[in-house]
Amino acid sequence: MSENKLTGRHSDGDFQLNLSANPSLSDIIAERHSRRNILGGMAAVAGLFGLSACGSDNADDEKAYAAGNINAGQAGASTSGRVVTLNGSALRNSTVTWTQVGGPAVTLTNANTLTPTFIAPSVAAATTLEFRLTAVNGSTSVSQDTIVTVSPAQLGFTAVAKNKNDIVTVPEGYTVSVLYRLGDPLNAATAAFANNGTDTGYANRAGDHHDGMAYFGLAATGTTRDATNSTRGLLVMNHENITASYLHANGPTTVSGARPEAEAVKEIEAHGVAVVEVVQTAGAWSYVQASTLNRRITPNTIMAFNGPARGDAQLRTVYSPTGVAGRGTINNCANGRTQWETYLTCEENWAGYFRRGSADNANRSAKAVVALNRYGVTQGAAGANNWATVTAANSADQGNFAKWNVTVDTTKAADGTGDYRNEANQYGWVVEIDPFNPTSTPRKRTALGRMGHEGAWPAAFVAGRKPVFYMGDDSRGEYFYKFVSATAWDVADATATDRLAVGDKYLDAGTLYVARFDATGNGVWLPLVFGTGVLTAANTTYSFANQADVLINTRLAADVLGATKMDRPEWAAVNPANGEVYLTLTNNNAATRPLTGTDAANPRHYNDPVGTTANYGNPNGHIIRLKEASNNPEATTFQWDIYLFGAGADLNATNINISGLNDTNDFSSPDGLWFSRPTNAGGLVNPLLWIQTDDGAYTDVTNCMMLAAMPGRVGDGGAKTITNTGSTGATATQSTFVGAQPGLQLRRFLVGPKECEITGIDTTPDGRALFVNIQHPGENGNATTITSNWPASQAGTTSGRPRSATIVITKNDGGVVAL
Repeated sequence: MSENKLTGRHSDGDFQLNLSANPSLSDIIAERHSRRNILGGMAAVAGLFGLSACGSDNADDEKAYAAGNINAGQAGASTSGRVVTLNGSALRNSTVTWTQVGGPAVTLTNANTLTPTFIAPSVAAATTLEFRLTAVNGSTSVSQDTIVTVSPAQLGFTAVAKNKNDIVTVPEGYTVSVLYRLGDPLNAATAAFANNGTDTGYANRAGDHHDGMAYFGLAATGTTRDATNSTRGLLVMNHENITASYLHANGPTTVSGARPEAEAVKEIEAHGVAVVEVVQTAGAWSYVQASTLNRRITPNTIMAFNGPARGDAQLRTVYSPTGVAGRGTINNCANGRTQWETYLTCEENWAGYFRRGSADNANRSAKAVVALNRYGVTQGAAGANNWATVTAANSADQGNFAKWNVTVDTTKAADGTGDYRNEANQYGWVVEIDPFNPTSTPRKRTALGRMGHEGAWPAAFVAGRKPVFYMGDDSRGEYFYKFVSATAWDVADATATDRLAVGDKYLDAGTLYVARFDATGNGVWLPLVFGTGVLTAANTTYSFANQADVLINTRLAADVLGATKMDRPEWAAVNPANGEVYLTLTNNNAATRPLTGTDAANPRHYNDPVGTTANYGNPNGHIIRLKEASNNPEATTFQWDIYLFGAGADLNATNINISGLNDTNDFSSPDGLWFSRPTNAGGLVNPLLWIQTDDGAYTDVTNCMMLAAMPGRVGDGGAKTITNTGSTGATATQSTFVGAQPGLQLRRFLVGPKECEITGIDTTPDGRALFVNIQHPGENGNATTITSNWPASQAGTTSGRPRSATIVITKNDGGVVAL
């Protein structure tokens, strides 16, 4: 650590007035040492803990202290985001007040005491803050100043060790609280959750498999939004899937014919999205069970279609013969949020829910068969959970189950308005939800394309520049996309009250692009626009009829444009300080990415065995990043490199563990990805990047985890040639571009409970509360063989079925999490 130099008349440490006859500090200093050297050393030590020491360095201050019995202390140091305590001294009966007299403004807590605190502000370089302590005793008023030097933010925690415990493990100095769990009631009329498989009414309970999530500030009173509020808000989150073995008393009923209606209803309602009010009271977080803003959105909730595909023939069903409406959203994985404070939920692996008859191809056009096959809705598919087999007791409910069967009914109209042959086309979209209006109808934004949407993450909104959203398509060999709105951003829309109308303005028209990552380290955004290039009716792979056809069949359009197939493109995140875009590529296998099938953007093929089982391909995944030309997200070209390669610390450092990971930061299968908010020090200057894992390759060593990083910039590394090895021992080389090794700028912050996935993340605007979702703990167990007791195990209980849940993590001293 460099030497701390004191300047001026300053203080900030633990010196208090002492009326004993012991020698004064000045006497001791005069006798042995330089006072500057002693107190400088104390400030240096205190700075490690985000605190500062106290003292005085001026003869006039000595006289003032003697006359008025006041000491503001010694200059000290801290870093952005940490809690700083000012420690002053004054005569016992004095009235004291601290005020700030210089530097970036901060909020002093308990300013009328001798030990007020504040959060060190975000700075790009060492910056001084000056504070004044004023003491009044009778008719005597005396003041003294102190300086605190604040340096840029840095990671401020000790890495968590890898482990296979059945709790959420976080660094020392942090607290984990369980906030919102599977089955928690969301209104006053719903009974407490029994957690034994007998519970019903999931349309009014927390759903299962908590996933992507966002926090929306709520006014301290009333139901209006307040984007700055860090103690009351709405958590909006996806409930992606279910663990059916725990959802029912004895697991799903095994039947040869129709599924029991009650079981199917429970499973369907446990999917979707939740809006839940949360509040911090006396430092503790809880959800508000009876909030009027609480809401569940399920696969049965009415939806509206907007954008170019609205009303297209491929969206018509018996429920909506005009193709403008539908029911429900499902398999909602990641998310996004808009500048006008709406939530974007994204439909990912929806295709597997549909049943399709074994002879259905014969009743469809060749073009329709190509489209269905490309999305995985294949002939003969049974459909996950067999919901299509249910016969509803109330005929009015039958459509909720019949829609999961997309087999053509030849007795119905050939245009699809008499059955559900087109129902699969109603899924795979980005859905916009207004969290502040529980009666609003969610809107499926078709201009953003149809795929296995992982999320929709915005670039920074700049007045006069068109809004941009980045999107991954989560499947092996799929693509990375962005949507550029047709309308330039007007900052007045950020506070509009009709939020979905603002969404109409920016999300219903624009250009969808798909990425091509070239071997040069550059890339191109290819526009998916009907009538340009190969996206015409003359295309021999698929004859595109119009722009709606391009968007409904986005994957086919990306295929023919020659986009780069990626290793499961999942979450994206945009660095709020410089606009660079990060994308997790979770993993790939040898079938999809063989030894001879690598490319510069997906360069590795190797073996990382799970136990004794060989595991070839890219089982640990990587994180790629790109820099838009001229730092403009509307650009059509970019530069890229690979920020991180997932790997165990023990793997070959030359060709596998290329990022030089060690036991404090090695990981596998990056999935969730998120930058801290720019409303606090965690998201400014060099923002925190949070990395979450959904792992199958490293879970023989450790449970899934979350890491915090402070990444560099695209191009901070260089070119590299990797030697890959196949299962036969054959080798092949692949050139690529790699970022600088992260070193101490990447650390493991959290390890989850058994068999879970870590997914979903946001903070309060002040960064002092971190929300994280723990999905499907104990997923390999069942009602008779329970393999995790989390979240009960977090409190030491070793019984009970596991439940997906949201946790909140806070720093014990109240500082910004991770700094």
